[in-house]
Amino acid sequence: MAAIQKLYEVCKVSLFEKGPSSPEAVENVRTVLDMITPSDVGLECEAQAVRVWRRPRALSRKTVLHSSPAIRYRHIYECKSFSIGIFCIPASSIIPLHNHPGMTVLSKLLYGKVHVKAYDWIDIDEPGNLTKVRPAKVVRDGEISVPCAAMVLRPTDGGNVHALKAITPCAILDILSPPYSSKDGRHCSYFRRRQKSDPSGILWDRTRESEFVWLEEYQPRDNFVIRRDLYTGPTLDL
Repeated sequence: MAAIQKLYEVCKVSLFEKGPSSPEAVENVRTVLDMITPSDVGLECEAQAVRVWRRPRALSRKTVLHSSPAIRYRHIYECKSFSIGIFCIPASSIIPLHNHPGMTVLSKLLYGKVHVKAYDWIDIDEPGNLTKVRPAKVVRDGEISVPCAAMVLRPTDGGNVHALKAITPCAILDILSPPYSSKDGRHCSYFRRRQKSDPSGILWDRTRESEFVWLEEYQPRDNFVIRRDLYTGPTLDL
């Protein structure tokens, strides 16, 4: 059985419309996801190009890797319970801070190196409207490169709000459960840091100031675009 087919099969029995059936189910999916390689999803040429790209003696990185400057998404599969797809991100490109409301996300870096900055919301009881500006704590801030284990982002912990910056060209295989759905209240929102004092002092008892930030919802610039790309790996037997 092809590796991507095996991944689909384990997702089908582990992920449902309300998300994973159990923590064990998430681990089952992650175990199979960790075995996926670029060649399993039609990305071996791109992965090989990045390996050359990273060599100090490469004569010209531009001639070694002819990649589009746009971030591209290769869609593999989606149903009401989960989606599978690959983000191909050129070097220095950024996917801004964004959330996955009510969703569990498993992300596997297939090739390259990426910087991940991830936050979890801090729940507080405070008068006023915190819909647009909310406090969040940092749970991850660093680079990851292959080989590495898949990341798991849960609805309320693990870095559900995160940003990605490609250090080298990279590809990330994402599984979302359940997938984005505006009609079900699961739409993608983007955030940026905002300077804000905390006159009430209610956060001081829960975390030190250096460990949290205020995040403000905003609309990214028009030049931030994720384009659909053709998935070239093995087809799924549905």
